[in-house]
Amino acid sequence: MSPENPKPLAVAHRGDPYRYRENTLPSIASAIAAGADAVEIDVQLTRDKVPVLLHDRTLERLWGDARDIGRVTTEQLEDLCRGELAVPTLAEALRTIAAADGPRLLIDLDEPGPAAATWSVVTGLGAERHVAFCGPATAMLAVRALSPDAEIALTWKQPRLPGRPLLDDLRPRFLNPPFGLVTPRLVGEAADRGLAVSTWTADLRRTMRRLREAGAASITSNRISVLRSVLDGRR
Repeated sequence: MSPENPKPLAVAHRGDPYRYRENTLPSIASAIAAGADAVEIDVQLTRDKVPVLLHDRTLERLWGDARDIGRVTTEQLEDLCRGELAVPTLAEALRTIAAADGPRLLIDLDEPGPAAATWSVVTGLGAERHVAFCGPATAMLAVRALSPDAEIALTWKQPRLPGRPLLDDLRPRFLNPPFGLVTPRLVGEAADRGLAVSTWTADLRRTMRRLREAGAASITSNRISVLRSVLDGRR
């Protein structure tokens, strides 16, 4: 890799999901042990408005419960999921990250609804320096309204860059397209707008290498140990 392209950040997608259930504390800990620079997690709100780590709107895929998370209280959630398989609160995940003193938590918000409760937990723990946010424009604008300084990666699924008005309002650090859209040309165009490019979700070594050579500044993967080894040039 040329000196002009520094080593990308290695971001663990929902922790280390090939070894532990996604979005759980063991999965986060495993990703940190594997050398993740950041751990991406998803946040949903329970019935009592507590941010918890969950990608889907329901518990059905991983816990066999078809209820919407918005209908389940944190107490009910604790009764349903215990031990290593427990659905952690955002506060628990932030404490895990803070204890590691290095990696950050990349909080993925798909919609604006959880933004205020999420930011309240972050600031309540004094964890602002331990987090960044990613998601679509509506959710990230909600984050920006709460904080002028939060680090944002704008998830973007179009080959054409966002317009100036959106970028001026949002002030993201990263443009965050899926890996299939990342090319040296896109990276260059983003750089002209003052943006680095982060991308998701690369699980094959050849894809990781292509993204590194294209100039991606951050790569997210379900296979964090493989990504770490590729970026470190070990294999």
